[in-house]
Amino acid sequence: MAREFYTHTVPGPGGRLLVTRRPEYFGQVMAALAVSLGPFAAGLGKGYSSPAIASLQQRDAEAFPLNGQAASWLASLSLLGALFGAPLGGAAMRWGRRRTLILAGIPLSVCWLITVFAFNVQVICFSAFMSGFLVAVVQLASQVYVSEIAAPNIRGGLSALTKVAGHAGMLIAFAAGAFLDWRQLAGLISLAPTAMCVAMWKVPESPGWLVLRGRDREAEEALRWLRGGNADLRMELGALHAHVLARAVPVDPRVLYRTLRNPAMIACGLMFFQRFSGANAFNFYVVSVFSETFGGTNPHSAAVAVALVQLLSSLLSGLLVDKAGRLPLLVASSVLMILALASFGSFAYYEDANPNAQPQLDWIPLLCVLVFTVAFSLGISPISWLLVSELFSLEHRGLGTALATAFSYLCAFVGVKTFIDFQELLGLYGAFWLYAAISICGLAFVICCVPETKGQDLQAITAVR
Repeated sequence: MAREFYTHTVPGPGGRLLVTRRPEYFGQVMAALAVSLGPFAAGLGKGYSSPAIASLQQRDAEAFPLNGQAASWLASLSLLGALFGAPLGGAAMRWGRRRTLILAGIPLSVCWLITVFAFNVQVICFSAFMSGFLVAVVQLASQVYVSEIAAPNIRGGLSALTKVAGHAGMLIAFAAGAFLDWRQLAGLISLAPTAMCVAMWKVPESPGWLVLRGRDREAEEALRWLRGGNADLRMELGALHAHVLARAVPVDPRVLYRTLRNPAMIACGLMFFQRFSGANAFNFYVVSVFSETFGGTNPHSAAVAVALVQLLSSLLSGLLVDKAGRLPLLVASSVLMILALASFGSFAYYEDANPNAQPQLDWIPLLCVLVFTVAFSLGISPISWLLVSELFSLEHRGLGTALATAFSYLCAFVGVKTFIDFQELLGLYGAFWLYAAISICGLAFVICCVPETKGQDLQAITAVR
């Protein structure tokens, strides 16, 4: 990535003025880091259920009775809440991407504090539902904000930063969950949304949203903050104005349908295959799955290893997505996921047929999960969310991303809730063979339907649909 610089004058010794040189992308990176505290909080919440369910079943089984079906509800209720939160997030973004993030942060911290002081399972479930509701708003607004403030040649990397933050949060939740009980872990998680609100107070609003609302002077100031003091903003501002004027027509439902149809089908298709790939089973039940397949390895340690690999893979994805392109990473990701899922299912079948298998074989399911995690975090997980924010036009981005996000959380809720049912009906091996078959269909969908958007500005992408 080419490094361009702008000059910055600061006071020097003896009252002299010194001219320093700072990267042009500095403001964009700082804004993306501030926004990423939202996905970081979401990742902490995503990683909460697995150690929390184990803690409830082992330490507080009498006060908080939790069987398999109750655990599946506790794990999936946050996703059900997110299903309802996504449409609200799309509507709230009409009032500003930055404002939406700030207003959602404090209530999210309160939800985790409710969990800390919960006195029965029903209160924990209520808190899980409400936190999922608010997480959907935060995830949606943060992804759209980053895609709108980033220059085309670093948009993929900055968008991947939000996924990196989410995986970092999950890693911390898994690691802390090995030492903290479910109340202490919830208290730790409650700090992250408040930190996001504090950080977001200093960053500007999305320039695209400001232009859309006719606040041109504020849009120019925001772009100046993001692009640097000496950047020529005329071309970018002109492109935003031209895009808004070209789309400034009365909303006809038939036109709206034709405008949203193709990007919505692509986005929802990617979300379906991402959510039913088996990733939810690993993320929400990883300790339980490892406990069932391992002979002697500590499942908590393995869960931390998986989260660490997930974090490193998402970092690698951020480096590659603007160089290799979206499609090559999606195809490679899908192929590796299919192989890993089929192999994990085969090992589970072997263990089911040979209940006295030696614990020395624990490395096989761990390797399968690690390969799956690398593939998922490198391709379909970050790129699906990136494409959701890229494919929809500026004036319909809130509606389109809300639609795709709501569908994504619907699939996630069904996927998490039905994992226990699939396991009881088909066995652990049958459930993962099913996920492998779904991933094969996902590979065909990527090859046939998904466009390449590498290096294109958002106006160009929406113009050629």
